[in-house]
Amino acid sequence: MLQQTRVEAAIPYFEKFLQLFPTLRALAEAEENAVLAAWSGLGYYSRARNLHKAAKKLSVEGIPAAQDRDAFDQLRGLPGVGPYTAAAVASIALGLPHAVLDGNVMRVISRVAADPGEVSAPGTRRRFGELADQLLDRRRPGDFNQAMMELGATVCVPRSPACAECPVSRFCAGRAAGIERELPVKKRAAEVREVALELVVLQQAGEVFLVRRAETESRLAGFWELPEKRRMAGLAGAPQKSFTHQIVNDRFRVNVWHTRRRNTKTERIAEGRWVPLCALGDLPVTTITKKALQALGLDPPIPSRAVGV
Repeated sequence: MLQQTRVEAAIPYFEKFLQLFPTLRALAEAEENAVLAAWSGLGYYSRARNLHKAAKKLSVEGIPAAQDRDAFDQLRGLPGVGPYTAAAVASIALGLPHAVLDGNVMRVISRVAADPGEVSAPGTRRRFGELADQLLDRRRPGDFNQAMMELGATVCVPRSPACAECPVSRFCAGRAAGIERELPVKKRAAEVREVALELVVLQQAGEVFLVRRAETESRLAGFWELPEKRRMAGLAGAPQKSFTHQIVNDRFRVNVWHTRRRNTKTERIAEGRWVPLCALGDLPVTTITKKALQALGLDPPIPSRAVGV
């Protein structure tokens, strides 16, 4: 959950997730829809799918142990586990000497070493990884890695580093050279693309009409969402609510239409169905759809059970 997500945003999802799936076996045996529903709103849903696949694999093959000579490689072989996640789990859970290299750690190293390398460049990442490995306390690798990540998250922050409070400021070459605020060097962010979206909330007798995204979609495959107005020709009136929602470099400007009349055109939408409002919490629903329903006072409930466990 902490991949690409701040700790404070992940905590409530983490707590809810553990309530629904308290054991490895419970997660491995759950239906994918239940896992995605519990993750719904956190974003980057490939993480949930990979976590589910990893749980299934571990339930069959067993969990890597500290004494396994290939423990790190076993972790790297799990779906969705890259060098950073493998190093974090290996060091924190198993006590193995593997240095983590996330955005916070790279920022600390860039400033301590006064390294002007562009952080997304493979050569820079390799160089920073080697330095992180040199700095690692092999007696307490988990504590050291967490300290480095915490230092970058709370003290050596991007725009206004608290150098006066930093416990390693006397070793910081960037601070000594007065260039700490210029580091690390990053590529210029891609321009934001504006996307207009007209959604329709069709409501009847405690139900709402949703459509399911194809499994072949590159984003949010298999998720449920509100239909677009272009598929509901002839809908009169004006949108009741509007809001914006950003996903990476796409900024969606959403208009929400609402009608309580059954629209016969919905019968011809093969991937659509009427869903009881009380059951929305058990389905993987897109965040934009949640926001649209909330704007109309139709908040999807929190899932109360893990389907298939």
